Amino acid sequence: MKRMLKDWAMALSLGALVFLAISWLQPKPQIPDLAPDFSVTTLNGDTIALSALRGKTIVVNFWATWCGPCQAEVPAFSRFAIAHPEVPVIGLSVDHTGPAKVRATVKKWGIRYPVAMASADLQRQYDVSTLPTTVVIGPDGMVKKIHVGTMSERQLVNAIK
Repeated sequence: MKRMLKDWAMALSLGALVFLAISWLQPKPQIPDLAPDFSVTTLNGDTIALSALRGKTIVVNFWATWCGPCQAEVPAFSRFAIAHPEVPVIGLSVDHTGPAKVRATVKKWGIRYPVAMASADLQRQYDVSTLPTTVVIGPDGMVKKIHVGTMSERQLVNAIK
């Protein structure tokens, strides 16, 4: 029994170490210090321009309908958006299937913040190659934080401080 517990502890420790190494070695997108401006139309038909949000901290989250880690972080982002209405959260879907599938996914996952489709050009401007990718932009328009991978609500709160 002791041997089995020792083996499990070793396996779990090794798994945690591999997970940490992967997240630490994950390349960060190369984004200019001043966040590239963009204007998108949400699935609800509203227009969001980054420049119009100047003066506020903004959370921009790139995701896709087929991305499991993206789905896993949605509850945290939704809770954050509700608890911090002063911080706009913008979900940018990189799906190429069209807005109908994204709209259905938004409903299914219970996303509680505005979602728009990210063009290929916008993905290039933000150097998005891994999902999910979250960019926190300060009130001055400067990139404060880039996070590749799933974020928790606590990480979001810490990123806006």
